[in-house]
Amino acid sequence: MGYRTLKGVGTAQFIVKKSVFIGYASPANTEDEARAFIAKIKAHHSDATHNVSAYLINDGKNFAVRYDDDGEPKGSAGKPVLKVIQNRGLSNVVVVVTRYFGGIKLGYGGLVKAYSDAASLAIENAGIVEVYETERFEVTFPYNLFHTVKETVEKAGGKVVGEEYGELVKFTVETREGEAEPLMELLTEKTRGRVRLRPLFMRSL
Repeated sequence: MGYRTLKGVGTAQFIVKKSVFIGYASPANTEDEARAFIAKIKAHHSDATHNVSAYLINDGKNFAVRYDDDGEPKGSAGKPVLKVIQNRGLSNVVVVVTRYFGGIKLGYGGLVKAYSDAASLAIENAGIVEVYETERFEVTFPYNLFHTVKETVEKAGGKVVGEEYGELVKFTVETREGEAEPLMELLTEKTRGRVRLRPLFMRSL
């Protein structure tokens, strides 16, 4: 079971009819983390006209969805920001869009577009990453099987995360949950049974 979230913090800034919009997007593993991020941006831009926010937390155990128009017309700001998060299929994400009013009203549609664009650009600049449960196993083999083992692991989408070199070579291999067993079977087949395999623990990436 995996989900898509952000690699790091992303920001974006642009001007619409003299109003300055600044978007901030960040990963957040809990509701507390999301609220803390919103508070930090609000404190940083305490002189702004609006600090609109939205977050979606869903890690399989906890689920929370919130948005705040922060004084903008109802549904014109926080909800569009949340929709951007949802439309990208993201979880464990918080977005804040700060607005410094420039004196020209944008109208309902103009606000929806500006807040959506700021959220989208901030998310793009943060980068999207997939997080998934993983499994690990050890494979021990003679040196003459090095390329066979490495190629088999990589072609199957596995990753060598540890290497030891002694009389034999030992790799620690990481795969997505549910893919370790088929890969171990494939390694046995490709090397005609000349590898030793040992399953390890499962962890979250």
